Amino acid sequence: MRKLTFALFFGNRGFFPGELIAGAREEIKNAVENAGHSTLIMNENFTLYGAVETTAEGRKYSAFLEAHRGKYDGVILSLPNFGDETGAVAALEDCGVPIFIQAYPDEIGKMDFQNRRDSFCGKFSVMDVFYQYRLPFTIFKSHTVHPSSDEFEAELKQFAAVCRIVRGMRRFTIGAVGARTTAFKTVRYDELTLQKYGITTETYDLSDLISRVRKFNTRKTQFREKREFLLAYTGWQGVPDEKLDQICKTACVLDDYIIDYQLDALALRCWIELELELGIAPCVILSALSDRGIAAACELDVANAIPMRALSLASEQPATILDWNNDYGDDPDKCILFHCGPVPQKLMAGKGQIIQHPMFAKSFGDGCGWGCNSGRIAPSPMTFCSSKTEDGKLIFYSGEGLITDDPIEKDFFGCAGVAEIPNLQTKLYNIGRNGFRHHVGLTTGHHQDALKEAFETYLGYDILKINC
Repeated sequence: MRKLTFALFFGNRGFFPGELIAGAREEIKNAVENAGHSTLIMNENFTLYGAVETTAEGRKYSAFLEAHRGKYDGVILSLPNFGDETGAVAALEDCGVPIFIQAYPDEIGKMDFQNRRDSFCGKFSVMDVFYQYRLPFTIFKSHTVHPSSDEFEAELKQFAAVCRIVRGMRRFTIGAVGARTTAFKTVRYDELTLQKYGITTETYDLSDLISRVRKFNTRKTQFREKREFLLAYTGWQGVPDEKLDQICKTACVLDDYIIDYQLDALALRCWIELELELGIAPCVILSALSDRGIAAACELDVANAIPMRALSLASEQPATILDWNNDYGDDPDKCILFHCGPVPQKLMAGKGQIIQHPMFAKSFGDGCGWGCNSGRIAPSPMTFCSSKTEDGKLIFYSGEGLITDDPIEKDFFGCAGVAEIPNLQTKLYNIGRNGFRHHVGLTTGHHQDALKEAFETYLGYDILKINC
């Protein structure tokens, strides 16, 4: 888990008990740090109680954040009492990160003038003025929550996921290795639309990759380390040594692209040239890249490498690309999700096994398609997500379900799992009706709420509702 840093902000309004702020400074700080994160907190002597009430105090807090620019991932705006909305805007309108508004609950028996907080009411004022200023913020279902509660812990966990998604998606670089296969119009995308959202696409000709692989010196330490890593990563029984070496060289060249161009994700034209020219299928390379946090999609599906990155940021686990592939008997809420072998090992039930891609063996002859990491996807709660570019917009859908332990026959090749998704038929209808591709990204755990909050509130993405 990547430790995040949260800047802590405390609101104050002089009519209400300011003495409560000292307790809040300690309670919020402890709650955040007990959850495994760090805090950034302004010295209590900079303002009255170390909180913000006036515009002048707000500007002091803004200067405090500016001095720590880039060192915090989100702001927790705490209201130990009613708070002041004008000072809060002055403090946070340029913070540049997600803001979680937390208000303390009042307690029965402590509603006298010396103890009553009125944070319940003050939260409305802060939200109202933030809305007027178009300053985005995050709130959760309960209007007030105490920082020592389990509910606050759950809210903080979700807010951390939102912050990871926003920080990781606001500006990043994706590599497109090879041109789109002519037959696959389903993976079209618009680079200029992606750039509008801060996503830079770097493109590479597949001939350059093939040329580099052929010239690659296997005496390099890089090659030896890659070979040792991949041998330990999955099963290689029966794989010819020359195919293993070819896969390792290809993996090294892709690593060079990632390092040279600072890539955060990539999509690869995975057939048919790599099979015909190099005699390999690159599935296991993509599997291993995704496992280490570089979202890697096959079939040059840039538009699905993007949600893979978001899913991985949300879950702090790898994400994979899969096909919406098969019915599962007559159960309308189950289907088989599959791909040839780019599923990260961490998402698989047991160690995979490298096989020869049977489609390529059938089409082009024996020995041209070694590299599929075959196995089964581990049973788990899961979140799925996909995207497309259209009319200058980046549009997503997402949902949640389960990868079950339902059996899939042994001869079903590649890496697959049975997905159980409520109201699946309606979702599939809307996905197809609105021009989304047959691919979908997937990660373990339920993260749809964090994705929606990050996408809509902070990143400006469009989201298609697929459940109705």
